[in-house]
Amino acid sequence: MTTDGSDQRSGERLHPHGKIPAPLTLGLAIQLVGLVLPGIVLIPTIVFRAAGQSEAVVLWAVFASVMICGLVSMLQALRVGRLGTGYIHPMGTAGAAIAVSIAALKAGGPPLLATLVFILALCQFAFSARLSLFRRILTPTVTGTVIMLTPVTVMPHIFEQLTNVPEGTPALAAPLCAATTLLVVTCIVLKGGAKLRLWAPVIGIVAGSAASGAFGLYDVDRIARASWIGVPGAEWPGFVLDFGPAFWALFPAFLFIALICTIQTISGSVANQHVSWAEPRAVDFRTVQGAVAADGVGHLLIGLAGTMPIVLRPNGAAMIEITGVSSRYVGIALGGVLVALACLPKALAVVLAIPGPVVAAFITITMAGIFIIGTKVILQGGLDYRGTLIAGVSFWVGVGFQNGAIFPEHVSGFAGGLLQNGMMAGGITAIAMTALMELTKPRPSRLEVECDLSALSEIRAFIGAFASRSGWDEAMAARLDAAGEETLLTLLDQEEAGEESERRRLLLVARSEDGGAVIEFVASKGEENLQDRIALLGEASAGDMIEREVSLRLLRHLASSVRHQQYHGTDIVTVRVEPPGARPGQRP
Repeated sequence: MTTDGSDQRSGERLHPHGKIPAPLTLGLAIQLVGLVLPGIVLIPTIVFRAAGQSEAVVLWAVFASVMICGLVSMLQALRVGRLGTGYIHPMGTAGAAIAVSIAALKAGGPPLLATLVFILALCQFAFSARLSLFRRILTPTVTGTVIMLTPVTVMPHIFEQLTNVPEGTPALAAPLCAATTLLVVTCIVLKGGAKLRLWAPVIGIVAGSAASGAFGLYDVDRIARASWIGVPGAEWPGFVLDFGPAFWALFPAFLFIALICTIQTISGSVANQHVSWAEPRAVDFRTVQGAVAADGVGHLLIGLAGTMPIVLRPNGAAMIEITGVSSRYVGIALGGVLVALACLPKALAVVLAIPGPVVAAFITITMAGIFIIGTKVILQGGLDYRGTLIAGVSFWVGVGFQNGAIFPEHVSGFAGGLLQNGMMAGGITAIAMTALMELTKPRPSRLEVECDLSALSEIRAFIGAFASRSGWDEAMAARLDAAGEETLLTLLDQEEAGEESERRRLLLVARSEDGGAVIEFVASKGEENLQDRIALLGEASAGDMIEREVSLRLLRHLASSVRHQQYHGTDIVTVRVEPPGARPGQRP
């Protein structure tokens, strides 16, 4: 009985809609706040001061950043219509936008920055609505590589915090504080029980802060100086509507930032879906679209407030890996805590007073988890020799640019030094290599028909002609024909089971690839994911499910792989079929 109850509680915790106790929800939310808050506060502070803005503007930018990150984190977790995800998605200030934000503030002040960020928001709404068009470019290899490069980009700045202590501090103070935090968290995660593991991060931070207090590193005076309640006053910056030379000079850079922020959000959303369920599931790209759309809402608010761009942070996925809790209620509480902290300067000071060595040690652990999540995303998406080359080259290009090892004299002056960011350099490389691979593929065969059983004869004729042009024998042609028929029947079964009765068009795209055949079906949406249904075949015991599973069982037998990508209004099923007797990826 005890075991069953424990399993049930574990299942509720590792479930986005699972209900967990309020103290645990609040505790995990506060831990996440400790991870994202320093960046939310420090990055706008550095940017606005570097651009020569007044202290009143700096305080307003910090307040607005904390407040809006909290609101958007709540929206991500709540999922209102097509906005948000229903997962734990903490938001933070976009480090990739530091250079362009400083340039915008110097060129036109907060009004120019607000205008450019507002346009960035419109770009993200466009990306969200038409995300399926980018499916061949923003592949698991690309998104996984961007996730892996996140620690590469962040850790150099984090390691600087290891020595961020006042002058005159004993030489062993910083190493001891960092080591205390690292050892406590690591020991609890590796050897502690399930309940204790949930609190490992906060226990480690408290232990490290206590050790720092012995050396006088915990900034108690900062807490004493801060007021209990307060909101900085500021006037609305307005927008620049004359679109002068300064605007057009920075416009391409902000379009690029919109793309990078979108890729980061996609990567973070994919990573979160991979770790938020007890059983592996296919990625739901409708959820990814919701994440990007919620980012767009955030940037609309950021534009109105006149501060710098924000982005989905991958810390949520790392925390889920450490604690084993993925309930979206943690994300809602996280947003609420950030909103409260924006209006409670003293509470904000308690978090910001944590010494740099303690923060650095803890973030090192979470970044290690993020790196591993990135590798999982790449591997679960399927990795062939092309993907291996793209991921490997892009990762090391990102490392090289981040460390200034690749033509630094040229890179520093290009696009405001954007390529000095390893995540951006590696992400661009991965996108460019993926696009080149797609553009050099042989032109596929296409057919567009009504998504209806009456189109089966046209589909069979199309597949037969494709098999003939490709030089396949009768056995392979028969297998392709059967796979096409079963995929169509499965899609129609989903459409009939859904609430939407509107008939839609069906696009078939067929091509030869590595000795096999790939057929892509772009059709109307269904509520269930075919990948998950195929993976779970045989587990359902109800007799009335047998007929619905027949096509799936045949499809699993005929195809070497089936990938189902679900978007709002669009289903894309990619079926790969190997010749009889041939191993996947090898020519017969």
